[in-house]
Amino acid sequence: MCGIVGIVSYDAVNQSIYDALTVLQHRGQDAAGIITCEGSKLWLRKDNGLVRDVFHTRHMLTLRGNMGIGHVRYPTAGCESSAEAQPFYVNSPYGITLAHNGNLTNAEELKQNLFREDLRHLNTDSDSEVLLNVLAHELQRCGKLRLNEDDVFTAVSAVHRRCHGAYAAVAMITGFGVVAFRDPYGIRPLVYGCRETDKGVEFMVASESVALDQLGFELAGDVRPGEAVFLGKNGNMAKRQCAENPGYAPCIFEHVYLARPDSIIDDVSVYKARLRMGESLAEKILRERPQHDIDVVIPIPDTSRTAALQLANSLGVKYREGFIKNRYIGRTFIMPGQQERKKSVRQKLNAIDLEFRGKNVMLVDDSIVRGTTSQQIIQMARDAGAKSVYFASAAPPVRYPNVYGIDMPTREELIAHNRSVEQIADVIGADWLIFQDLEDLIDAVQKGNSEIRSFDCSVFTGEYITGEVTGDYLSHLEKIRSDSAKKKRRLSEDEVIGMHNNA
Repeated sequence: MCGIVGIVSYDAVNQSIYDALTVLQHRGQDAAGIITCEGSKLWLRKDNGLVRDVFHTRHMLTLRGNMGIGHVRYPTAGCESSAEAQPFYVNSPYGITLAHNGNLTNAEELKQNLFREDLRHLNTDSDSEVLLNVLAHELQRCGKLRLNEDDVFTAVSAVHRRCHGAYAAVAMITGFGVVAFRDPYGIRPLVYGCRETDKGVEFMVASESVALDQLGFELAGDVRPGEAVFLGKNGNMAKRQCAENPGYAPCIFEHVYLARPDSIIDDVSVYKARLRMGESLAEKILRERPQHDIDVVIPIPDTSRTAALQLANSLGVKYREGFIKNRYIGRTFIMPGQQERKKSVRQKLNAIDLEFRGKNVMLVDDSIVRGTTSQQIIQMARDAGAKSVYFASAAPPVRYPNVYGIDMPTREELIAHNRSVEQIADVIGADWLIFQDLEDLIDAVQKGNSEIRSFDCSVFTGEYITGEVTGDYLSHLEKIRSDSAKKKRRLSEDEVIGMHNNA
């Protein structure tokens, strides 16, 4: 999960990209980066940390130019050093930079091909650098000093043939323009819009429409699966379908958890989709427990609020805010290790005792992944005096890892893997646990856009939409994504830093 943005303007874009990345901060808190283009020169600033910490006044002053791209990141694989912060840059040909949201499932094969056949060197373990070099190589094949739009679209078509998996990407070609493109299934979101000014029309692309809203850009639409949108430095825009057999199978977890509720992605309002999730979940509760004794519905901030509110309304039960959130603690889903996650829950949330004491409480969350957070929150509710604690998930059980750009745990680290609902309830300590049915979840999102015939629901079903994900590939991911593997990498990086400091 990452956030990307690109802007072509008549004025300086540094502040606009900064503001857009701030709006997209929920998509990644590990690192941030901006690169701008002024004539034939590029200006780059990127580092680990939040947007507000990476960019200071002295950095913003150096980010000159009317065209640029930006990125907020958290790692799905590889190390967590600032070397893997994006955007990435390659000088040949033309000087190309790229920011990417997603994950290439054939990255290892591509690395070998890039080295042996394309004679390209990679400096990191990031699949985003792989994607950049594939694009750069295909542009180089044009063999021209000056590109045109057809050359760019031809290169993107070749990227689609070579790269498998999920990718929503924005690339900037020095002195020429910005191109945004999306994988043939449209797994990760990407939207574009325009803004009328006295000097002409300005263009913007971003992971979510909320970034466009904040900067006064009008949403023009989604970059379609397999499509590329080119934004020229002179204010021209062109788009073309570049994939041979595009489908439409966006990641449904965007609507469950990742996206902001005020965003519209794939022409679906995230807010309305979550309202429908709450309504269908309430219907399931009434089917299974028509004589329920729920006194109050309490959301677990923040992403579950919309679904919880509609659930309470449908049940005719009071809705209350029972937890107060510390806004200065990051999302526990993005915490680098299990111990950090355990520690952060109590730091992040505090229960209001009077909303729990002596009541049968229905807690609502968007999903249950590891179960660590759910377990601690249920205990917090009991410590606050709840008589009974029920738990509802707006999503089905997450039983399988994500391979398309979300840092889901390994199978063994997922609480629902190889466990029944009753067993999960026992582990997290709930008196009763209910999950959304997958059919209801799909219906809740699909009602917003009937053109979407299928979704990537792999975290619930284990069926991967691109089809080439094997058991060996999942085993490889587990080796690099597990908490123990990440801990080893952090220790190695600390040793390198220590050696550097002692030198």
